Amino acid sequence: MIRVTILGAGNVAKHLYSAFCNQHLVTIVQCYNRRGIPLHTSQKQDTVTSNINALKEADVYILAVSDDAIKEISELLPFTNRLVVHTSGSVPMSILNNANRGGVFYPLQTFSKDKDIDFSTVPFCLESKNVEDLELLKKLTYTLSEKVYSISSEQRNILHVSAVFVNNFTNHLFSIGNDICTTHGVPFEVLHPLIHETVEKITKMNPDLAQTGPAIRNDSKTIERHLGILTDTTQKEIYQTLTKAIQSKYGKKL
Repeated sequence: MIRVTILGAGNVAKHLYSAFCNQHLVTIVQCYNRRGIPLHTSQKQDTVTSNINALKEADVYILAVSDDAIKEISELLPFTNRLVVHTSGSVPMSILNNANRGGVFYPLQTFSKDKDIDFSTVPFCLESKNVEDLELLKKLTYTLSEKVYSISSEQRNILHVSAVFVNNFTNHLFSIGNDICTTHGVPFEVLHPLIHETVEKITKMNPDLAQTGPAIRNDSKTIERHLGILTDTTQKEIYQTLTKAIQSKYGKKL
């Protein structure tokens, strides 16, 4: 049985709590957050604390907190020589206080409050200061997912930058598409099959080979018509910037 304590009360903390509660090889010893609020409606209040000095002994302490809070929380922990890991994609393992054994337990996925996560499909990027702790983290991860990767802090930061492009920026483009449709009275749901096909396609082929559209075709008349439709300055700038980026990568001239 692996004893886990979760520190934090955000989306990652709540999703991990729910996932671990369904695993018979893992027990949640305790949860900590500054407000002392349960991570789930079924969680008993006596398993939550707002007093960091009241943390009980566990095998792994997971800091599922904001990036800016990782260093501070790790320095406040009232014990030494225990395994403390954070869940950040961009923060190096070295930021953790050396009083404890450090590591990283990074689930590479987007987490939203009201959207359930199938952890069996989530890749976990692991890192630790010693082999024994890495094996423990692997054992813990395998209770949730088979997608386990030993990734250095430098590699993880590269993955995180890539993730911002394929998730955060892409979602913002979806939002712009939705805004354009709403402005002109067109149902955004008409684009859902295209979105699904776009995502499905790049799981089976190189994104370079999947690129289509007026930019790569150098269809200047269509590009001009699109720019004429866009009245929002920021939307127009994004359209022009991405068009230039596509044409530059694939050797097209503006």
